[in-house]
Amino acid sequence: MQPLVLYDILSELPGNNWSANPAKPRFVLSYKEIPFVTLWVEYSDIPIAMKSIGAKPNKRPDGSDVYTVPVLSDPNTGALITDSYEIACYLEKTYPEKPIFPNNSESMIRAFDSAYMDLILPAIKSMFIRCTEILSPASAKFFIEARSIAVPLPWDATYDEDWELLEKGYNTAYEWYQKTDGKWIMGNTFSYADIIVACWLLGFKRVLKADEWVLVSSWNGGKWAQLLADAEKECNLA
Repeated sequence: MQPLVLYDILSELPGNNWSANPAKPRFVLSYKEIPFVTLWVEYSDIPIAMKSIGAKPNKRPDGSDVYTVPVLSDPNTGALITDSYEIACYLEKTYPEKPIFPNNSESMIRAFDSAYMDLILPAIKSMFIRCTEILSPASAKFFIEARSIAVPLPWDATYDEDWELLEKGYNTAYEWYQKTDGKWIMGNTFSYADIIVACWLLGFKRVLKADEWVLVSSWNGGKWAQLLADAEKECNLA
């Protein structure tokens, strides 16, 4: 079996990885024990690089094309997949061992993904500010230009309010987890829903200031730092 190729975003952090969306296929590939390699792309080079390999663009709300990562190339099948959720669905169908959508839960987890994103959206502006500090100067400039289309500047104008909303969001997510008998959202069954939560937590841990991550880690009795550690162990990334 030839290794699959995962396209991820280069940063100035040790180990490079920082972005939640490319982290999701990394967790899935590692969980399923599928061999893969990572090709790191400068944020400012994503449109050129993805066009050059024939990747499919995503759509902005206004209908225009936007090239993004992650993108996954599978030399064993010739598939080239854009978007973290579509990559997860592809991997589940093509490599069904160790399922991430157990008990036909793909549609339910897709709804969970949308609901969870609504909870953490208040943190996006704080994340954006930090992202500009870990990218190269050219990529930081490109990042600001690209992201400010949907999320207007300044990104720190409602900082305190955003963090209050984020904590409320995680209180809601904590209630979801409390409704199960195990440590995962489906009780004792690990799934892609837990990967979604873990990868955003990983993004927070990698990008936010140390005191901001300490704050997130303290919420709900340390639930979120523990969930990230548990998911990394489950996916052979600890």
